[in-house]
Amino acid sequence: MDAKSGLFGYGGEVAAAPADGLWSHRCSWADLLAPVDVSDGRAGLDLAPGWESRWSVTWRTTSEELTRSVEELVRYGLREFTPMRVFTWRREQRHRPGLPFVQSTGRLHGAESMEEARFLLALDFAGEVTEVVSQPFRMRVGGAARERPHTPDYLVRTRTGVWLIDVRPTELIFDKDRESFAAAAELARVCGWRFAVVGEWLPHTMMTLDWLSSRRRSMTDPLRLEATLLTEAAVGGRTFGELAARTPFPPVARAHLLHLLWHRRLGLDLRVPLGDGSVIVTGEVSR
Repeated sequence: MDAKSGLFGYGGEVAAAPADGLWSHRCSWADLLAPVDVSDGRAGLDLAPGWESRWSVTWRTTSEELTRSVEELVRYGLREFTPMRVFTWRREQRHRPGLPFVQSTGRLHGAESMEEARFLLALDFAGEVTEVVSQPFRMRVGGAARERPHTPDYLVRTRTGVWLIDVRPTELIFDKDRESFAAAAELARVCGWRFAVVGEWLPHTMMTLDWLSSRRRSMTDPLRLEATLLTEAAVGGRTFGELAARTPFPPVARAHLLHLLWHRRLGLDLRVPLGDGSVIVTGEVSR
């Protein structure tokens, strides 16, 4: 890339760091979400007193399959869950399953669509993850008309708490889905977990994380560029393009800048596209 075009299009002007930016080095994965409200789905649920004993949850351990009421699950607590079903591939299927690698856990985790793969990427970047279980259990939920099954997409343990997650593009969330998601939210609430529907990300965030993730694995630094980049960033107000240009080897420095940004040793504002004009600030200690 030449100095004029830069990384993803350089505007050429030095931008000031906005005080209210969505800074990558201190955001959580949930900060990147566009909120989805599914509270209206509660109207179709059986939430009369004692519903915890009427709803059931089925999950698998490494040795057996268990079915208990929600009330019993609350007492059982978060112990051992394994995926309720395997991830398969076939010709001409309409979704894109896969096994993305999550650096935080050091393992592959199942994803049934590109949307779920993007969620795992955001989680890996900013979620403080210690464990991820895809398709952790199957719920049987009481409704006003009939019972319905629902299998949440992920159960995630982080250093700040446990999340139950459903992933569905906002435009594909229909009334029956809102009812299922509202049921998952109720289960999470009584278990002391947090719940979210991943329907849409804030603009630019996923494209930026995709670029940063290209350099998330360990890198050697025989040219000792990272120390220079961290020192120059500490001055304040410098951009991605300027930091790279202040090293003897700008093309190599760009790769190290992405690596430092992914690991939160540097930060940028995720509200705007990543480019040579992106203001870079010093971040957290490497994870």
